[in-house]
Amino acid sequence: MREGRVTLPVGAVGCRRRQEERCTMNRERAWELLCEYTTNDSLRKHALAVEAAMRYYARLLGGDEELWGAVGLLHDFDYERWPNPPEHTRQGALLLRERGVDEEIIGAVLSHAEWNTEQYPRDRPLRKALFAVDELSGFLIACALVRPNRLEGLEPKSVRKKMKTPSFAAAVSRADIERGAELLGIPLDQHIRNCVAALQSIAPQLGLA
Repeated sequence: MREGRVTLPVGAVGCRRRQEERCTMNRERAWELLCEYTTNDSLRKHALAVEAAMRYYARLLGGDEELWGAVGLLHDFDYERWPNPPEHTRQGALLLRERGVDEEIIGAVLSHAEWNTEQYPRDRPLRKALFAVDELSGFLIACALVRPNRLEGLEPKSVRKKMKTPSFAAAVSRADIERGAELLGIPLDQHIRNCVAALQSIAPQLGLA
């Protein structure tokens, strides 16, 4: 061995590479991964909305904002290719593991789908927040799109009124929105206000300025 040179075994090289990938799972890398697997503009905007809401709650609950934001961006990144359960989330988890993504991110992504909760329960703030903001973010975008002022001035009372109209944004689970607020231990009206504020911070990116 030459002086000053260290030769690593093959397994150690692979481990170091995975560690380096784990370190680079920043916002830019998460966005690139999302765009690699998601071409639909609405799905990308949904990811941006959930990211913004996750960052809001990370600040509120003392979480790691970069990690929570990455979870928001990546929670549905495999949906366009694998929209049906249980492939959705599980195929994504396989891809994330291949790229050395942190298990905390992968576990959170898996936990937001009902078919994974036995193994990945919503038992920590990160997972609770993702479930809580996912459906609500989509519903708030739908509400904003039918308002002249978009997100500006959108109040919980108006949102709850829309929730009582089954034909409006029919694919969104009202029960999940309510369960999400309960999981966080926050009144539904306050949860709505929090998510509206989060989405307002990126309104131009969502096409809601």
